[in-house]
Amino acid sequence: MSDNGWPADRMDTENAHSARIYDYILGGKDFYPADQEAGDAMAREWPALPVHMRANRDWMNRAVRRLAEEAGMRQFLDIGTGIPTSPNLHEIAQSVAPESRVVYVDNDPIVLTLSQGLLSSTPEGKTAYIEADFQDPEAVLNSPEVRETLDLGKPVALTVIAIVHFVLDEDDAVGIVRRLLEPLPSGSHLAMTVGTADFAPKEVGRVAREYAARNMPMRLRTIDEAHEFFEGLELVEPGIVQVHTWHPDGTGEQGVRDEDIAMYGAVARKP
Repeated sequence: MSDNGWPADRMDTENAHSARIYDYILGGKDFYPADQEAGDAMAREWPALPVHMRANRDWMNRAVRRLAEEAGMRQFLDIGTGIPTSPNLHEIAQSVAPESRVVYVDNDPIVLTLSQGLLSSTPEGKTAYIEADFQDPEAVLNSPEVRETLDLGKPVALTVIAIVHFVLDEDDAVGIVRRLLEPLPSGSHLAMTVGTADFAPKEVGRVAREYAARNMPMRLRTIDEAHEFFEGLELVEPGIVQVHTWHPDGTGEQGVRDEDIAMYGAVARKP
């Protein structure tokens, strides 16, 4: 076992990992020296990186709250959960509707070990965690955890946050998302963020090169490419925008510049 209690034979502590870099930059504690080195190198290339990552996290909080409050969503399927950071998705949804049911999906052994915190739930609701690769949508949707926690005959909010920029063209990120959405009924929603270099191409490009140098190649997308994920869906106002401009509520970091954000965010309804 590692010092953190993770299975030592499944933990690669010598190489940086995207989830641990994210955790480090957000001020977490579940990272190793390689992740700290990588995060520091990336922040040197683009000092706005921490602002950008916090804005993405704040967007998730706002989007989930609005899905629960305004769209009436009571079921959530969260793809690419990452290392738990409070408040997590189920805490936000269940604070609005205690009966909300949430399934978290990730293929990282770190998240698997830390998933106990994801399994806490209100008595009225339920949470579950499955270790699966979202690039195999059928395995996710047919898993016992999904089938026993969610009723796929009722609307589901599919959340795909800060992950598709790690899916290259040959792996067909748009097709993966569509296959996850396909069996979900009318009234379901897609909430996702899409990494972009539209606003600070040089700086974000340098960060992408730092990721690629650590065997984490990225595929950053334009606004037109982001729209491909939402074809056939009904975009919720204001559509696909930078995450810090999507229904700001005054609780996130103030004075954020457009050039400090490299992520589009949107919520859409399946007709």
